[in-house]
Amino acid sequence: MSWELLLWLLALCALLLLVVQLLRFLRADGDLTLLWAEWQGRRPEWELTDMVVWVTGASSGIGEELAYQLSKLGVSLVLSARRVHELERVKRRCLENSNLKEKDILVLPLDLTDTGSHEAATKAVLQEFGRINILVNNGGVSQRSLCMDTSLDVYRKLIELNYLGTVSLTKCVLPYMIERKQGKIVTVNSLLGIIAAPLSTGYCASKHALRGFFNCLRTELATYPGITVSNICPGPVQSNIVANSLAGEVTKTIGSGGDQSYKMATSRCVRLMLISMANDLKEVWISEHPFLVVAYLWQYMPTWAWWITTRWGRKGLRTLRVVWMQTLLILIPLRKNTTEKSTCTFQVTGGRNGKHENSNLLTLLNNLRLICDFTF
Repeated sequence: MSWELLLWLLALCALLLLVVQLLRFLRADGDLTLLWAEWQGRRPEWELTDMVVWVTGASSGIGEELAYQLSKLGVSLVLSARRVHELERVKRRCLENSNLKEKDILVLPLDLTDTGSHEAATKAVLQEFGRINILVNNGGVSQRSLCMDTSLDVYRKLIELNYLGTVSLTKCVLPYMIERKQGKIVTVNSLLGIIAAPLSTGYCASKHALRGFFNCLRTELATYPGITVSNICPGPVQSNIVANSLAGEVTKTIGSGGDQSYKMATSRCVRLMLISMANDLKEVWISEHPFLVVAYLWQYMPTWAWWITTRWGRKGLRTLRVVWMQTLLILIPLRKNTTEKSTCTFQVTGGRNGKHENSNLLTLLNNLRLICDFTF
């Protein structure tokens, strides 16, 4: 066999591998590092057993499903939220569906905005179990209202609950992890902590703040390699987060989550979260397309734009804009079912200018040229 033929065969193999990876990415529901960990990494069933896991926001949604899946791994659970009766319901189901005993699950009511109670809550967990191996910061609330129709009280609550409450609880737990030189701090952030979208100015701000805080905290803990800090960034997931979202006033919520069939199943999202925790991944993106590819484009497009501008000037940048527009045009029919079911799902009420019907992301992001101009 000649060298030329061998090189052609290697090139063909590389091309086939690239096509396979591209097809896999088109079907992906997580970032490439996370999917590699799912395929070749450590299993949650091996790594997370016999640990003490404290989950905030455990009364519904992702936190509730996380409690169910963790209970099957044989961990000791601390379930926290404001609604005690819902926590008791989650506890009963955990006991029914696992081998855990009554003593293995602690229901600990907690209000993240009441930062003065966090130290006592932390001591209660340590008194019950003697340690905290994993803290899952999952509690929070979203927002669906235009900036001009949102009172300052809404922004204040979003920051106090999503950001300051999470920071406060983390600061209470962290000294005990440092003392033991090991632990996992897992924060459920959002893709909106990376990108941005209309109707969520306060929510995006709180999630961007969380991402910045925990990225900085990770650098400060560099001398403690046994302590890992993880940011989990889900996209649309089936839960009550939209229904419970704040509207223009702090006393009003959306009240309806609309059709959620196009969103990722909560069980799948939580499974990927557990894989991330088992493999100590620093940041993961959990979402289906087109939301996942939008996150990639948002994160890396400025780098591509700078490189192309440096190499080919403004002409190259204009070409990149055309590619960006064509990509969006391809993605819209790619998830046609998603867009059809997403239309008109939001009906924001309670704003200072009255009712806003048909205010949704698809309507506001319909102008592709506007998106391109904003990106660059």
